[in-house]
Amino acid sequence: MAVLRAALAIHPGRDRYLSPAELARNLDRFAQDYGAGLDAGNLDRCYLALSRLLATLRCGHSYANFFNQSDAVAKALFDRPTRLPFHFEWIGAAMVVTADHTGTGVLPRGTQITAVNGVPSGQILARLMPYVRADGHNDAKRRSLLGVRGNATIETFDVFQGLLLPPATGRHALDAILPDGRRTQIEVPAIGLAARRATMIRLPASSDEPRWSYQVRSDGIAVLTMPDWGMWNSKWNWRSWLADRLDDAAHARGLIIDIRRNEGGDDCGDQILARLVDRDVMNWPFSSRVRFRTVPASLADHVSTWDDSYRHIGEGGADLGHGWISLPQTHAPQPVRPDAKRLTLPVAALIGPANSSATFGFISAARASGKITLFGEPTGGNRRGINGGGFFFTRLPGSGIEFDLPLIGYFPPTPQPDAGIMPDHLVPQTAATIAAGTDPVMQAAAAWIATA
Repeated sequence: MAVLRAALAIHPGRDRYLSPAELARNLDRFAQDYGAGLDAGNLDRCYLALSRLLATLRCGHSYANFFNQSDAVAKALFDRPTRLPFHFEWIGAAMVVTADHTGTGVLPRGTQITAVNGVPSGQILARLMPYVRADGHNDAKRRSLLGVRGNATIETFDVFQGLLLPPATGRHALDAILPDGRRTQIEVPAIGLAARRATMIRLPASSDEPRWSYQVRSDGIAVLTMPDWGMWNSKWNWRSWLADRLDDAAHARGLIIDIRRNEGGDDCGDQILARLVDRDVMNWPFSSRVRFRTVPASLADHVSTWDDSYRHIGEGGADLGHGWISLPQTHAPQPVRPDAKRLTLPVAALIGPANSSATFGFISAARASGKITLFGEPTGGNRRGINGGGFFFTRLPGSGIEFDLPLIGYFPPTPQPDAGIMPDHLVPQTAATIAAGTDPVMQAAAAWIATA
């Protein structure tokens, strides 16, 4: 508890959505649940208690990161034969199949799963949501994270479904509505981590192969698909690859940038913006603040980071009062400056609730620049500001569970709604479009370019 309290004392989003009294109540509940888990040697209970506590901060970067756990913790928590053998999206409270991996074809694309092991799908969603990270009350982001698409080696839904709603046997009993309207009951095997990873459609983060794709359609419109911007583990020269494609796009009728599944990572979108803008533009139209100058001694031995300058991130910053320190210039976001090679064609970006970190910043800058038209659904993130920029990987003694602690708070200059960024053209996904295999967002963007 001492380590956790020290971490929360420097969390820049601690008070954004919680009053001190609410935080105190949440900490008391956590202490009871986590302590009971430690006493019983129940790592599941400890992990769930921590996940639920962090979710109450309503910070999309504060969670017990699946990918930063020790091998022993990860194996104990995540390597279980409890998973559903298909990919799916949440459309509201409906679980809609996008890919059948049973090997039998019993779940055609567009099938709606109405219950799993007797639990209605809407109740499953409601049971898992309190454990899932997102900024503010942006529940569309939480639903997005709880979809299973083959985009991650560990899926959020699989973790919490496996801990909270595992099958009683090695099989799942499904109630379903097929795309033709027929109701049916189907039994399918529960699968493990290795089987889930075998269905991945995205290259792993460590791959040195190109992670994005580019093609010019028959109508002359170029499409740049970028499902991920996390490039820190890859040796792929993405800057050179992207520069070549943007050179080619100069000859296209228009450019569509598909980042709907892209949560963020590096600021890869800056290179695109630089080709479009004729003036400096900021990715982050927020003021940046931190809560500490030097990492507290009580926390120092329990955190790690990829950049040790974060341990002194507030040194040299001005005192803003109420415990806040301005972010020194060495860590402050820099504007995107115009590139000498300009693109003057119509540009559309396809966006959605997954966009919550670097892609949220890109979309914010795109809107401010007036150079990119947005199609799709509201983003993740939050116009009220987010937290991130630098992190301490904080490990709790006793259980050894790690959680990500963001260090920089980004705050808007004027009051903003508790919501993501709305697209210029709202084009929602539906169960019918999933069943038909159509892409109305892409179609809408292409139709706009054709008349631009």
